Amino acid sequence: MTEKIKPRDKPHYVNNKDFSFAVVDYCKSCIVADEKKAVRPKVTDYIAMCFMKICEGLSHKPNFIRYTYRDEMVMDGVENCLRAIHNYNIDTATRTGKPNAFSYFTQIAYFAFIRRITREKKQQDIKIQFLEQADIESFITSVDINNPIDQAYVDTLRNKIAAIKEKDTIIKEGVKKIKKENKIKGLEAHM
Repeated sequence: MTEKIKPRDKPHYVNNKDFSFAVVDYCKSCIVADEKKAVRPKVTDYIAMCFMKICEGLSHKPNFIRYTYRDEMVMDGVENCLRAIHNYNIDTATRTGKPNAFSYFTQIAYFAFIRRITREKKQQDIKIQFLEQADIESFITSVDINNPIDQAYVDTLRNKIAAIKEKDTIIKEGVKKIKKENKIKGLEAHM
């Protein structure tokens, strides 16, 4: 029989209670420093490691795992968490009455991941447009246009680029249609 791994034994586990109290302590020290008009203290190693674990763990979720730029997403998430730590409201009421920094910073990392994916998709669209408009033969140094094998290779590249563009267009139109239908359903529910 296989032994089930406890959450605490997983490599990206963050204890919410300890992490939340560490963030609250750090925020309190920042408030004191601001009142004294002193330099804010550096983020502790424990908090920084928790940010790394939160972002790395989030990047292993099924909706992010297959991106080739996952490392960039993780670093964007950590950077945004470090920037947002001063915005953490220590007086925010939760259902349990205890601070929940884990969920706050997980949301920040999640939206950082989404922004990175959006940026990368825009770059991919720019690359595809460039390849479509450019003369593919000029990118390949050993292409002989008179050679049927080389010409077939260039034609295959053009067909693949066109197929990718067509699939992207279909997907974008489908998403717009679904959003429009959901919006209409939402309006009908409120009437």
